[in-house]
Amino acid sequence: MNVTTRNPAVKLDFNPDVIPTARKVLLVEDSLVDRHLVAGILHSKPGWSIFFAGSGKEALKILNDSRPDLVLTDLYMPDMDGLELVTAVRASYPKVPIVLMTAHGNEELAIRVLQAGAASYVPKKTLARELHGTLEEVLSTVRFEKNQRLIRESLSYQELRFEIGNDMSSIAPLVSHIESLVSDMNSCEANAKMLVGVALHEAITNAILHGNLELKSGLRDIDEEIFYQAAEERRKKPPYASRRVAVTAILSRDEVRFTIRDEGPGFNPQYLPNPFEPENMDRISGRGMILIRTFMDQVEHNAKGNEVTLIKRKVGI
Repeated sequence: MNVTTRNPAVKLDFNPDVIPTARKVLLVEDSLVDRHLVAGILHSKPGWSIFFAGSGKEALKILNDSRPDLVLTDLYMPDMDGLELVTAVRASYPKVPIVLMTAHGNEELAIRVLQAGAASYVPKKTLARELHGTLEEVLSTVRFEKNQRLIRESLSYQELRFEIGNDMSSIAPLVSHIESLVSDMNSCEANAKMLVGVALHEAITNAILHGNLELKSGLRDIDEEIFYQAAEERRKKPPYASRRVAVTAILSRDEVRFTIRDEGPGFNPQYLPNPFEPENMDRISGRGMILIRTFMDQVEHNAKGNEVTLIKRKVGI
């Protein structure tokens, strides 16, 4: 699959490469000795601001008041264990990552806490060697996700062009990817996004089967098995094998527009039957066009009949 993109209207008011000068860490540890040990390791390198909590309840209060960038916690505290703390943090502060400090003998609990949503762990015996690297890795992932979210929120226009062959299995991944892009642009509601995906899937299917492979719709009504057997045979031999389908997606906050173009000989769109006529509703071959015209606001064919444009506008514009 070949992909080209054009994003002329991305407006950013931040620098995604800037790393905060002071990363705030909430250290949850009831042992004063271990607190000083971990704080000393963190302060051995610049750029760390540390909050201390001696219990899970105190940690939740600090999270509410100070919103640290990361929680570094022991697995055992006087009032709750690591599993209970992680569960509470994930429920109320899902964007704050949690790193565990583990000791020999509590591996089983550590696994359960990781499965509950902790981001990583560091064995206490290797804190001096691995703590900084682990925290940096986790925070780097958080920064990346935050920057990606800010980019998506700033994106107002996107144009992409995809090219695929005649392998039917490539349609679903392509449509799924485009659906995610539509979601990022907030071009339509969740249910409408799904319907747009169905229409796009049907249009690309038509471009492959009826456009590039030149299969007649009537054959599918007679015998679907023979129809798809013929499709598989033609997909591997000339002139059909070298033909491609081009899908152009233009996404904005007001509408989505797809153009699907095949390399077949085309047809006269004037002779395209009305899919909504009662006699056409029960035909297998007309189902795709019914879905396309029902789910999209506008459907247009070019004069040659080898290109179709689908348009879906955002509700309320």
